[in-house]
Amino acid sequence: MRKKLMLLVSGLLVIFILAACGSKSQEDVVKELNSKLGDISAYKADAKMTLKMGADSQVYNVEIWHKDPSFYRVNLKNAEKDQSQMILRNEEGVFVLTPALKKSFKFQSDWPENSSQAYLYESLIRDIIEDKDAKFTSTKDHYVFETKTRYQNNSMLPTQEIQLNKSDLSPAVVKVMDPDRNALVTVEFSNVKFNASFDKSDFDMQKNMTRAELGLPAMADGMDSAFTVKYPTAEIEGTKLIEEKEVKIEDGKRFVLTYGGEKSFTLVQEKVTVKEASTSPTYVDGDLVDLGVTIGALSDGSITWSQDGVDYMIASNNLTQKELIELARSVQGDVEK
Repeated sequence: MRKKLMLLVSGLLVIFILAACGSKSQEDVVKELNSKLGDISAYKADAKMTLKMGADSQVYNVEIWHKDPSFYRVNLKNAEKDQSQMILRNEEGVFVLTPALKKSFKFQSDWPENSSQAYLYESLIRDIIEDKDAKFTSTKDHYVFETKTRYQNNSMLPTQEIQLNKSDLSPAVVKVMDPDRNALVTVEFSNVKFNASFDKSDFDMQKNMTRAELGLPAMADGMDSAFTVKYPTAEIEGTKLIEEKEVKIEDGKRFVLTYGGEKSFTLVQEKVTVKEASTSPTYVDGDLVDLGVTIGALSDGSITWSQDGVDYMIASNNLTQKELIELARSVQGDVEK
């Protein structure tokens, strides 16, 4: 009887030791991530990004390429509308390409260093490492961190949950949450490949623009379809819509919405005929900012972006940059004109 009891205790001890060996602490995982951050030379990944906008959701397929030290290619394609936008960083700078509009913009920006990026692995690692108050749990397949975000509009999306695969610490799922802990942005990763190889032209602006245009369906007629005027759903206290007018322009339609009050601003929406692409990008004097559904340019007193074939601008002498971002993110569809 005593022998059986000793064998039982020994067996339980072995199980306990094995279990302990297979479970890493938060400090262990953070240390490995720190090491991994220095070892990443190149990777490719695919992801599905779901954006919750009120009662509706939009889904984007995201293709992520990164080559050390600072080359990036992030292609965001709307799963339903067959429209895409690409963020490109190479030795010449940061570019945003909108192939459907035959437009390319160049930013003097330190993107992606200046903000959280839910679809960039090294950005997620930095968020984990830099948040000394990050929460940590372990499930069967994942290490899960809950951290603060580093967005410009941090108060709207203050928290994120990052799930990493236990096998290789690759990203699995990221949920970016509002103050009520509702996941407004969910990124589900697949096909993460470390030590990926790239051709020299993979990060070339003009070659990427040409390839993207060749892959587009014929849509010249579709660009002249009904123009849906959009309105911001974010409320600025003491501010209301006081004027809405259509302005005739040579090659399209323009609507100007004027909001009055202590925090007055103007929202301009313009749909123009697609022209031949310029061989050189348009220089943008502003910071690249992620608006969720698209990429915008933020400067003192204004924010601009393009979405679904329409150019938008919010201009104000009274709004902070945080308020500009909040308004731009909330611009939603309403009445067709």
